[in-house]
Formats: sequence, C-alpha cells, structure tokens
Amino acid sequence: MAEGVLGLGSGQAASLNNELIDKLKSAERVAKVEPLETAIEEITKEGGESEKIAEIIVKANELLDSIKSFDLYVSGGVSAFDQKSANVSGTSATFDAADETKLNIGTTNVTITTLAKRDVFQSSAVDATVKDTALGAESLVIALAGTDGLYSNSYTFDTTDKTYSQLADEINLNSDLTASVEQVGDDSYRLVIKSAESGTANALQITGTASQTLGYTSDGTTEIVGANIQEATNLAATVNGIAYDVSSNVITVDGGLKITAVEEGDSTISVQKDSTVITPALENFAMKYNELVALIDTEIYSADSTIEDKSTLRTMMEGIKEKLFGSYGADDSLSLFSIGFELDKSGLLTIDSARLSEVVENNLDDLKSLFLGVAEDEGLGTQLKTYLDDLDSFSGVLTKYQENMVSRKESLELEKEKAIEALDNKYSQLSQQFAAYGTIINQFEAQFSGLSLMIEQSTAG
Repeated sequence: MAEGVLGLGSGQAASLNNELIDKLKSAERVAKVEPLETAIEEITKEGGESEKIAEIIVKANELLDSIKSFDLYVSGGVSAFDQKSANVSGTSATFDAADETKLNIGTTNVTITTLAKRDVFQSSAVDATVKDTALGAESLVIALAGTDGLYSNSYTFDTTDKTYSQLADEINLNSDLTASVEQVGDDSYRLVIKSAESGTANALQITGTASQTLGYTSDGTTEIVGANIQEATNLAATVNGIAYDVSSNVITVDGGLKITAVEEGDSTISVQKDSTVITPALENFAMKYNELVALIDTEIYSADSTIEDKSTLRTMMEGIKEKLFGSYGADDSLSLFSIGFELDKSGLLTIDSARLSEVVENNLDDLKSLFLGVAEDEGLGTQLKTYLDDLDSFSGVLTKYQENMVSRKESLELEKEKAIEALDNKYSQLSQQFAAYGTIINQFEAQFSGLSLMIEQSTAG
C-alpha cells in the first residue's frame, strides 16, 4: 500500500486517493516486476531449469559410469575385457590377488603338508595365590633358534619380586615374544609363552633358574615333557609341483596369486578370462544413453521446457553422438553398428543380442579394438569417456551452464530489487503530489462554495 495523505478531502479531491495510487502501481508492477519474478521462478521452482540441469548432469554421469569399463585408461579397476573369474576347489588354502588382471590364466594346484606354527610353552599349573605371589630372585632366559638354529639371540628376565602377570608384561615388551597368564581351570593358571612369529627360526629355548620354578625345565636346562605344547614348524607345501619350506602360511606365486594355507590337504584354483560381463555392460550403456537422449529431447522440443539455453544441450549431444557413431580400428572399419547396435526411428539405441553375442564369443579382439583402441588410436569407449568426463569438469559445458544459470538468477534478483525500489520511489512521490493536488482542489472547492453561497444570497433578495 503506497504511503500518502489522500482521501481526506471531498468532491473532486476525493478521487486522488491511495486506492488510485495502488491501482496505478499494480498496473506498472505487472509490466516491470512480474516478468522478472517469472524468470526467477522458471529457474528455482520444482521442475524448473535448475532442477532439470541437475537431472541432466546425473544422467550424463550415469552414462559416464556405464562406459568406464570400456576405457583404455580405466582407473581403480579393470576394463570389461580384462575381467577374470576363478573356480576354487578344496579347503586347505584360500586365494587372493591385489591385481586380478595380472593373474596368469590356468590352474594352480596346492598341497599343504604342514602348516607353519609358532612355538608355544606352558608353565606348571598354579592356583591364584601362587599366581599373585612375587617370584624369587631368579633369572628366566628365552632364546630364539634363528635361521642357523644356534639360539644365539636370547632375552634374560629378572623375576625378582614379580608376579606371573608382571613377568608376562615384561616379556611382551619384546617384539619376538608374547606371554599371557591363562586360566585353565576354576583355580588353575599357567604362564603361556609363545614366539611372535611362526617357523622353525622362531623356535624357543627356555632356561634359567626361574624356568625350573615355573615348570618349564626340570633343572634349569632340561625341558620338561609337555612344557612345549606346540613346536614351531615351517609351512611345507607344493604349488604346481614346486616345494615350499617357509616360515609363513602365506606365499605369493607368479602373477601375484596370494595363497594362504589353512589346513593340511589339497586345493586348486582355475583362472580364466570372463567375457560374460561384456554384454550386460553394453546393454546397461545403451539404456543409460537412451535415458539421456529422452531427457534431452524432452527439454529441447517441449514448449513447456524451462531450459533457456537449449543450444548447449544440442552441442553436448552432438559431441556424444560424434564419438558414439564414429568409425574406429586400424582401418576405420569398426563401429557400433558392426557389432549389433541399431538406431530406432526415435534415435534410441537397440541391440541385436544374437549378433552381439556372436561378436563377444568369436571376435573379442575387434570388440576390444572398437572400444579401447590403443594410445595412438583411441577407441569409442576411451574417447567417449574422456568427453563425458569433461562435461562436468571445471571448464565443462554443463558446469559452465550451471555457473551461468546461477549468475543469471543473481542478475535477475538484483534487477527485480531495483525495479521494486524504483516503483516505490515513483509512487511515493506521486502520493505526495496527489496530496498537494488534493489540498489545492479542496481550497478551490471551498472558495467556490463560498462564492456560490454569496450568489445564492444575492439572488434571493
């Protein structure tokens, strides 16, 4: 409502009031402000330009994801043509690989004869009172066999005033050993000492006066039967006839195949090429392309579309189609249409499944050349992946579209604010002018009323 002091007069001055100001202002607002509000709403409303561009970016990225496995420079994985599958039999070993593309095709036979184990010693069983009572001034010596079997690497522990738990804590300070106090009965405890690693080089020898007190030896040197409850052993295995005698239960053979021994027995892994992923991946690619085409066509040809710069979308699709329907290979004889792809009357991709299956089964090299290509002559998938990746990059057309749309919206909002301010100022001044005109008119009407009265009085006499 415009400000003013109109409507206080009578007669002709009464028509110059705030209601008239509001009508004039509303009429001018329709012409100068509402078009700006409509333009802003077209960007921000549900289903508006901003939302539609976001949908297009999502669809373009879905198409990008669908073609990534057909990129010569695929990162973070393997191409559709390098996929391999493995069949495993037996439970004596598990198999893994850091890079499955480097695995050699073929069968690997594994026989586990002996697992690598740690050396484990247990003390005599004692009750809680003994366990928690400090030991005497005695030494406990623990030596590791080493690769030469001479037990030259040893650790000496002074057990003076130490309980079983305190002694275990001190032993654990050494990276070659582990120790713990284990409850083996209702009131029965043992000090268990283990080598930190498996293998014969980590076999332990426990001596010293404290070893007799704890029940590891009978005289400080002679091991008591049953004290060494698990003897350190190496892994004894054969892999494709090659014998292994190592300290770890994990070995890695050619191609980076990691074998972890689990139990004694036989296991087999067969690695082969897996081309079954190619057809589903191409079908998904065609579906994602069709979804993008349908969305773009709707926005380009619909009269109700909120997209302002349709030429950008046309340019984007022209770039995609240029890559998609080009010719590839050493002699440019390869294309989508040579492997079973077709275009329907709506411009959507369809696939002749029988033809594609035949190519996958019998002509995989041409398919690989079509999509991957080589560094000097990149294929369809490689070029299209690069193009799609650039659309939403720092300088990509979709990124630039979003930036321009945001800038356009900000300009429209600023223009709208200025238009509203101009209208407010204009009709504030007009309100004041109307008020002044009303005062003058009221004065004229008062004077005319007095004159009229005088005339009436003079004529009446």
